[in-house]
Amino acid sequence: MKTEALAFFDRVRPAIDASLDELLPAESARPSQIHRAMRYSIFAGGKRLRPALCVAGFSLFQDEIRPILTVASAIEMVHTYSLIHDDLPAMDDDDFRRGMPSCHAKFGEATAILAGDALLTLAFEILSSFHGFSDSAKLHAMAALARALGTRDGMIAGQVLDLEAEGHTPQKAQVEAIHAAKTGALLSTSVWIGAYLAGADESESQQILAYGRKIGLAFQIVDDVLDETATGSALGKTAGKDREHRKATYPAAIGIEESLRMVRQLTEEARQLVKPFGERGSILMEIAGFLETRCH
Repeated sequence: MKTEALAFFDRVRPAIDASLDELLPAESARPSQIHRAMRYSIFAGGKRLRPALCVAGFSLFQDEIRPILTVASAIEMVHTYSLIHDDLPAMDDDDFRRGMPSCHAKFGEATAILAGDALLTLAFEILSSFHGFSDSAKLHAMAALARALGTRDGMIAGQVLDLEAEGHTPQKAQVEAIHAAKTGALLSTSVWIGAYLAGADESESQQILAYGRKIGLAFQIVDDVLDETATGSALGKTAGKDREHRKATYPAAIGIEESLRMVRQLTEEARQLVKPFGERGSILMEIAGFLETRCH
């Protein structure tokens, strides 16, 4: 039986994909090699979790989701840029992503670097020129997104901390700092941007941001556990690489059982944060539960 979260993803994903198709340059547009690489990575599959969370945050306060689709699509471009760069030989050195050759394996390392750069650049071009929201709201959302990607508790900071920790015995606080920055910052900002642009007040926005941080950390802990327990075919990428490269992960720091206990606790805390929104918050509660029990 399909859960409410999966039904939501299935309903929202085609709208996001259609928006991405419209916003991305055509493969035939010159220089075609870079545009092929961008589209290949964007449409290689995936749950569209971050843009879906942006839409879910927006849906807390608005019935019509079309105004947020362009923003959500830009967030997916940013996320895909991070995956392309994360797979590079200088980073995680992974030749597979979502069950397909990663961008550098398909197009070469130089094109992959440029494809990631291009998606990041295009995302902010789209956000700055989109007329669906006021200029002040757009600027605030763009600043939050930039921080989520940056070197002060953002994704790049997390990646640097991750690289520095590689090969050392990890501590729980160290792993939490890495995950909160590398994965949690963009994930929590995605749902916050949706709620903020939909008209959430300061208190509501902080509740949504806290929810995003809880599920962001839970999501990455589950990722750590799956790298230890799932097969490569189930994951769509190489399994066991965290242990092979002696990455700072929760299973390495506290073991699998304690990691799963943390996931359950974080999920319940996240659900309690959106429970006051009543029926409108149900989809965010369901998404938290889905992320806890996912198998890939």
